[in-house]
Amino acid sequence: MSRAQTQTPIRVALAGNPNSGKTSLFNALTGGRQHVGNYPGVTVEKRTGLYTLEGQEFEVSDLPGTYSMSSYTPEERVAQDDLLEQDHDVVVVVVDSTTLSRSLVLLVQMLQLDPGRLVLCLNMADEAARSGQQLDLDLLRRLLNIPVVETVGHRGEGIDGLKQAVRQVTIASPEKCKLTLSPALDHAIAAVAEHLTAVDRDHRAWVATKLLLQDPLFVQRMNTARFDRALQEAQRQRVRLEAESGRDVALFVMERYHGFVDGLLRQVTLRAPHRNARLLSDGIDAVLVHRLFGLPFFFAVMYGIFWLTFTVGEYPMGWIEAGFAWLGTHIASLWPPGADSPLRSLLVDGIIAGVGGVVVFLPNILLLFLGLALVEDTGYMARAAFLMDRLMHRFGLHGRSFVPMMVGFGCSVPGIMATRTLEHEHDRLATMLVLPLMSCGARLTIWMLLIPAFFAPAWRASALWAIYATGIVLALALALLLRRTVLSGEDAPFVMELPPYRMPTARAVTTRMMQRSWLYLRKAGTVILAISIVMWFITSYPRTLSAPRSGGATGAAQLEGSIAGHIGKAMDPALRPLGLDWKVGTALIGAFAAKEVFVAQLGIIYAVGHDDGHTLRQQLRRDYSPRAGFALMLFLLIATPCMATLAVTRRESGSWKWALLQLGGLTTLGYVVALVFYQLSRLAV
Repeated sequence: MSRAQTQTPIRVALAGNPNSGKTSLFNALTGGRQHVGNYPGVTVEKRTGLYTLEGQEFEVSDLPGTYSMSSYTPEERVAQDDLLEQDHDVVVVVVDSTTLSRSLVLLVQMLQLDPGRLVLCLNMADEAARSGQQLDLDLLRRLLNIPVVETVGHRGEGIDGLKQAVRQVTIASPEKCKLTLSPALDHAIAAVAEHLTAVDRDHRAWVATKLLLQDPLFVQRMNTARFDRALQEAQRQRVRLEAESGRDVALFVMERYHGFVDGLLRQVTLRAPHRNARLLSDGIDAVLVHRLFGLPFFFAVMYGIFWLTFTVGEYPMGWIEAGFAWLGTHIASLWPPGADSPLRSLLVDGIIAGVGGVVVFLPNILLLFLGLALVEDTGYMARAAFLMDRLMHRFGLHGRSFVPMMVGFGCSVPGIMATRTLEHEHDRLATMLVLPLMSCGARLTIWMLLIPAFFAPAWRASALWAIYATGIVLALALALLLRRTVLSGEDAPFVMELPPYRMPTARAVTTRMMQRSWLYLRKAGTVILAISIVMWFITSYPRTLSAPRSGGATGAAQLEGSIAGHIGKAMDPALRPLGLDWKVGTALIGAFAAKEVFVAQLGIIYAVGHDDGHTLRQQLRRDYSPRAGFALMLFLLIATPCMATLAVTRRESGSWKWALLQLGGLTTLGYVVALVFYQLSRLAV
């Protein structure tokens, strides 16, 4: 393959194991020129980005992390299909240099799948060097007939060399590597491949191997008349291999993969890594993953993140709040005092009060994501999952369920999507049904409003920790109920890789924090803006009064006579036992669309119905008691998952039955818990 410089971007795919540093390389290659979406028809995340070298543009796709090119998980299927069906010019296979005996198995499969356009990237080369490992890279290049580059992705080292290696493949590919696994297996693959003339020549060895393994996806795709002979030959060769080897063909093939890797490493390894290469990580784990002290330490870490979110975030939050107050006053001054202008009301009471009420919490969102990014990038998140495994098994959840549940603290939607990593259907369903009980980032805006309104500064971090802990405890209890009833079944074993501890880089942490915060801001400027306008309309119309709406009793009367007021009044009898009233009911309507809208709607309600100069938190403190405030927090934590959560639950579970069970069950539970708390707290006083 030889390509001169073209106007169209050269397409590059990054393939690699989870925890191989692939995403760090993607960030180092593409910088800020990135786009995040989903693969068509599936909920697996697709990341693409661009970089330019010597006037030529390169488009990079970060494929889902996978240990093998198989068809058993959505990530594996997507990565495999993308490499088979998309016209990539170069595929960069990213491996962890500290675990080559395992990581290079993916390279062997890639050599089968597409041998003519590969680059091998030995990432985390610094850690391998510190462990004493030394490789003959020139010999490795000659044996594989592909470019080999060492990198340290999180520090950006070796990126220029990687770019040049990618460019080298596009200019002139070397002779393809002839992959030799074993005489018997090579003969079987060749015999099947002879009948695959309709398949691209570069992919025939891979497709033949998948037919030998009876991969359901490939067998289904090839179940047509023109592939009958290939399927029959695969059956004959499979019987022969199992008879000659005395073992299952899948095990036989995997042994050949590992045998190739072991032979390759014996030839190119000049010095093996020290046996105590992970001594530091193991020493830290002796404390942080301790049977008795591990969980308390994890809870202390999370409490520290919450304390940071409140304490440090309070100051910039106040500045933004003051800025929006000044903006609202300035916009209002453009009209004569007391003027009854719908445009003025829309701008001040609708857009500024609604969107501003959400944007004001951006510093807290930034700090929360900063803390979670540090926990994840250091490698501690994997330890937390390991620690939680024993506890979660007691409640019928798989240990791996902890990962999507932690993702759910950012947003329930990707958390539910992350349940695809669970192999058994009942584990996936139980996890996704209880996952909305993890307090998501959208709810954080609500907590940032309600907790300062009802709790003294010394109690705020504790209140936030308590609301998160309540969600976790309820999720575990509900999961146990589900697994004992409608989702009963055997527990699956938990196996998870614990990567070595790493020092997170400022660039990686900042990139992740800014990406998530930008999504929050974009939502505030689109979805929440649109809903705020709708909510302003239903709180402002019908115009039952001729007097100006802003001003004490007149504004409150106008609000009660509006569409939102009538809806809220209908909800009032159900809210009174919780210590709440119809104003909260109108805000709950918007919360079903997006949780942040609850804050925006309260801002609109109090902007429309009051004009006394008090902040929203001061007005809430005046209208409701602290016990009613915490009852409201409990209800918002548990009840009515947002529309996006219900939609993704429907798609991931394949049935509206589970989505409606989630909506009805959690809403009922939320009301009962809030009611019991409020009534018991009244009796206790």
